[in-house]
Amino acid sequence: MAAYEDRYYWSHDGLRLHFRDYAGPADKPTVLCIPGLTRNARDYEGVAERLAGQWRVWCLDLRGRGDSAYAKDPLTYVPLTYLRDVEALIAQEQPRKLAVIGTSLGGIIAMLMGGTQKQYLAGVLMNDIGPDIDPEGLERIRGYVGKMGPWPTWMHAAWAIRDLNVDIYPHYSMDDWLRMAKRTCYLHPNGRIVADYDPNLAAPFKLPNSNAGVDLWPAFDALAGLPITVLRGATSDILSPRTVERMAARGPHVTVVTVPGVGHAPSLEEPESVAAIDAFLGRLSE
Repeated sequence: MAAYEDRYYWSHDGLRLHFRDYAGPADKPTVLCIPGLTRNARDYEGVAERLAGQWRVWCLDLRGRGDSAYAKDPLTYVPLTYLRDVEALIAQEQPRKLAVIGTSLGGIIAMLMGGTQKQYLAGVLMNDIGPDIDPEGLERIRGYVGKMGPWPTWMHAAWAIRDLNVDIYPHYSMDDWLRMAKRTCYLHPNGRIVADYDPNLAAPFKLPNSNAGVDLWPAFDALAGLPITVLRGATSDILSPRTVERMAARGPHVTVVTVPGVGHAPSLEEPESVAAIDAFLGRLSE
């Protein structure tokens, strides 16, 4: 495994937040990896270990995940608060430029950064997310958030994760499911395997009108002029082909890559994802 340093910063409301810092050159943008709703910094292990040394890489644990503190108010588990947390990180670290890789929720945060932190952005890679979110996929996610586990062994956790995700990653072996389990779960002091996030992440989904859509197209359009790569899992139920077409029509700064054989969301370790990340970062090097 590539070496990294566990580092911390403070949110505006007093939470101690964690990120992994993989060393790299100072004359390139820092690669900022923001995970999806129930994921954490470990979700980017494959990406970070491949890029470390060539690029500096930061992998975030959003509030309520991994080694970041859980929020006292679960209704702060919303994109605008996550944006403020990223702004706190930027204020502390003062990066020269950031190349943001955002999966799902992480891509929403990346879009929102275009409105408040664009001066720091070198480019954005959005992994299976866009300004329009397919309601069917959102309902699927709503159905499992905060309801996973606990399990008595890692193998039990891997089988449960497989049952939930086999349609998304039909080619995965049991080794792959075990790796996913160890990236998304942890061994609790009580000896049980549990999901590595605050179950109260589900709280905002329970609010009235939580299904009401928010218009994210202005946020996406605020990224205009930056290199943007959009990855879409070929069977995604979150990012539709129609939304991808609309994104691509915004201009030549938008590159679209379809990852075959996976749904929401690509792991970023598929050959097509690896090539897309390298091409994206290559554009920034130019």
